[in-house]
Amino acid sequence: MNKVVEILGYNVLQEDLNNCELSNGGNNYVINTINAFSYVFAKKDKEFKKALLNSDMLLPDGFPIVWAADFLNNKKIVKVAGEDIFFHLMQLANQDAKRVFFLGSIQNTLQKIQNRICAEYPNIKADSFSPPFKDEFSAEDNAIIVEAINIFNPHIVFVGMTAPKQEKWVEANKHKLHAEVICSIGAVFDFYAETVKRPSLFWINIRLEWFIRLLHEPRRLWKRYLIYSPKFFIDVVKEKLGK
Repeated sequence: MNKVVEILGYNVLQEDLNNCELSNGGNNYVINTINAFSYVFAKKDKEFKKALLNSDMLLPDGFPIVWAADFLNNKKIVKVAGEDIFFHLMQLANQDAKRVFFLGSIQNTLQKIQNRICAEYPNIKADSFSPPFKDEFSAEDNAIIVEAINIFNPHIVFVGMTAPKQEKWVEANKHKLHAEVICSIGAVFDFYAETVKRPSLFWINIRLEWFIRLLHEPRRLWKRYLIYSPKFFIDVVKEKLGK
C-alpha cells in the first residue's frame, strides 16, 4: 500500500478527540501526532513508521496533513496539535484527580511544569523523570525509566523527547508501563513550562506557526521546514497524479 495513503489513513476527526476519555479499564492507549516532517522521516525509518501506524490515535498535527487528507481522499479533518491533546487530557485528569507523569526534558523544565500544574490543576498528582541526554538509551537506562514511571503508577504518561525518539521509545516500552494513556507531545513540555514561547493564535490561524518557530530556532528547525515539508507536498502530489 502506498505510504501516503497508509499513514494518512490513520488521521482522526475532531469528534474522536472529544470522545477521548480516561477509562479505568483501558491500558497503554497510545496517542501520537503526525506532521509533514514525521511522515517523510517515517519513510526511511521503519521503526518510526511502525510506531506511528501502531498508534491507537494518530492526530493530524499541521496544515499539510489536513490539506493532504482533503486533497487525496476528500476527507475533512481538523488540525489537532500536541498542545491540544495535552490540555484536553489534563482537564480530564483534573476532573477525576488522576496521576500524571512527565518523561523527558531537563530538570529545570520539569520543575516549572510541576509548579504550573499545582496552580492550574490542583487535583492532579504529578511526577517526572529527566532521562539521560543521548540518542539511544541502554537497557539499564530503560529499566530505570520504566521503574520510575511504574512506581508512581500514573494514569497518563506524557513523553517529550522529540520525534522520532519519543514515538520509538513508547512503541518499544509501552507493554512494560502501568498507564492508561501514553502520549508523545514533544515541544509541549517547553511550551507549558514557558521556556519556549509558542507562536500566538494569530500566526497559528493563518497557518504560519511554522515560520515563526523557524525564525526563533533556525538551526534546529530549518531542515524540518525547508527540506522535509517540500518533500511531503511532492509525495502527496505524486500520489494524486498516480490515482
